[in-house]
Amino acid sequence: MQVSDNKYVTVTYDLNVGEGEERELMERATVEQPLEFIFGTNSMLEAFEDQLKGLSKGDTFSFHLTPDEAYGDYDETKVIELPKNVFEIDGQIDAQVLFEGNTLPMMDSAGNRLMGSIVSIDDEVVTMDFNHPLAGEIMHFEGTVVGVREASVEEIAALFSGGGCGCGGCGSGEEGGCGCGSSYEHAEDGCGCGSSHGHGEGGCGCH
Repeated sequence: MQVSDNKYVTVTYDLNVGEGEERELMERATVEQPLEFIFGTNSMLEAFEDQLKGLSKGDTFSFHLTPDEAYGDYDETKVIELPKNVFEIDGQIDAQVLFEGNTLPMMDSAGNRLMGSIVSIDDEVVTMDFNHPLAGEIMHFEGTVVGVREASVEEIAALFSGGGCGCGGCGSGEEGGCGCGSSYEHAEDGCGCGSSHGHGEGGCGCH
């Protein structure tokens, strides 16, 4: 069986970023924790799926995605200063949530959900970066297709009811950016996306 629309696909891979000898291992999907997704349902980057289309169980792959094919160039305008009181819950700041380097689900004035990483915290202001963690990076994938089967009706239904792909990543966080408004609030209930792999839960080829 080949990878095609509505197939439940399982892959393992190493993801390295950078060029030449400067490449850095960013993420690894293993047999114990593979990437699992339903092909052709817009849960993965189109360019990522294009590279897997037609492959079968046991086939290996090796390809790279440019920023244009993945998460775009790094955009300085997506680094935003927010009032610190945005993060208050019942008038208090939770230090276990608000700390440099943490990634938080946020909501803009239009109701779009997006993920932001805390860059710095001052007395009155929190600086957050809403670029995808892999913005501006060349992504190198090497891996193996370890499973291809028909997706069940229940699995497809779960996907479209908010189940997400097996490796996480919010579409709004990666695509919506923060150019649509300057008003944000902390979304306490998370972003609703499934996740199991690294770098701030945005990983792999997820859309």
